[in-house]
Amino acid sequence: MNSARPSIRAVCCLGAGYVGGPTMAVIADHCPEIQVTVVDLNAERIAAWNDPDLSRLPVYEPGLDAVVGRARGRNLHFTTEVDAAIAAADMVFLSVNTPTKTRGVGAGQASDLRWIEASARQVAAAAKGHTIVVEKSTLPVRTAEVVKAILAAAQGDAHGDKTFSVLSNPEFLAEGTAIADLEAPDRVLIGGEGDAAIEALVAIYSQWVPEGRILRTNLWSSELSKLTANAFLAQRISSINSIAALCEATGADVREVARAIGSDSRLGSRFLQAGPGFGGSCFQKDILNLVYLCRHYGLEAPADYWEQVVSLNSWQQHRIARKVVQSLFGTVTGKRLAVLGFAFKADTNDTRESPAIRICRDLIEEGAQLAIVDAKVEPAQIALDLEQPPLAALPGAAPGGEGGWLPAASALEAAYGADAVLILTEWSAYHQLDWAAIAAVMRRPAWLFDARAIADAAAARAAGLTVWRVGEG
Repeated sequence: MNSARPSIRAVCCLGAGYVGGPTMAVIADHCPEIQVTVVDLNAERIAAWNDPDLSRLPVYEPGLDAVVGRARGRNLHFTTEVDAAIAAADMVFLSVNTPTKTRGVGAGQASDLRWIEASARQVAAAAKGHTIVVEKSTLPVRTAEVVKAILAAAQGDAHGDKTFSVLSNPEFLAEGTAIADLEAPDRVLIGGEGDAAIEALVAIYSQWVPEGRILRTNLWSSELSKLTANAFLAQRISSINSIAALCEATGADVREVARAIGSDSRLGSRFLQAGPGFGGSCFQKDILNLVYLCRHYGLEAPADYWEQVVSLNSWQQHRIARKVVQSLFGTVTGKRLAVLGFAFKADTNDTRESPAIRICRDLIEEGAQLAIVDAKVEPAQIALDLEQPPLAALPGAAPGGEGGWLPAASALEAAYGADAVLILTEWSAYHQLDWAAIAAVMRRPAWLFDARAIADAAAARAAGLTVWRVGEG
């Protein structure tokens, strides 16, 4: 590793979310000589980051509480005082939200860059001296031009002492393993045009990342690499789920197929687990942005290709909901269904684009009454995602056939009186459930729909349940 100490003494990060908080915590942990300040206009979120009870941090990631506990109050700070933190910083990371546009040009595909622009303008106004501005958010290629234009205008203001360098340093974190990904990354990618600015950021990462894993590129390659990485990973998920459907129709087993093709060194075994499809904050958003960029540059065939990856992901989720309805004699109206897991994956409390959302909405639309349990997702978040409040109790067959949901404290509680259990998130607790106890409280005939293929299918069948596992013929 590089033994050179970083020249940066103060770092500010705009955005205290799933990327900004954990990333800055790890930097502070490994670089005690750097003062790291995370800022956000959301006072409630900042208060949660400052909560003495580390179990109440706003982001759940295994190991994050220990990292924050070591650095917070020493050289890791969380505050709503944005301008002061920017003014004191040598380096400012932009880690704000870049959702898909919901209206206007590019609606449904292009990234909404309003928060990036607002952040760049705030940095331009509040910065002092020379400031290195680092894009950390996932951004469309060429976004740095916007940031540079805003900052360049500030260099000519009345104060005259401001100068800026712009870098791209995209995150490659997987939620649920973010701390491990930050501690031992496959690569750290830094794109820029000025060697001094690039080396200043290299000096920070090299305190714990081997030099060979720190890649230097130009700005545009760095921005595009993030979109491309997510597109390729999502493509593998959609590909194996398309094969899972074919396996169910032909009598093959998708896990055996995945093992066979994953043994090929040219392919590898990662991201070949069939399931309800991809979710999270990045995959769908980034692919749709890639589609928009391809069409912007007149590349219709590549745009159509990548758009199909998202379409197949949605198809898989609707397919699972239809499978449940068809299996339960063609109707789920008034029937109780136990839903195990709502987060988009295990070991996170993030529900953004979770497959469970679309599946649950489809079932509620069909009149189902869902009892939903998740290890980390709060009922208030489920209500937001399903766009309806929980019921005080599941009423059975509602007069108009309306569906609904309520939270449950455990898998056993959720299964009480249910016709079926659905596993939608691969929480470790669902690998070894007491299927005899669960089956005993369900209505017969009873089903298990294992969309993650993690449950003990033999035990569930022995308890009297009819079992469907994704990709199993």
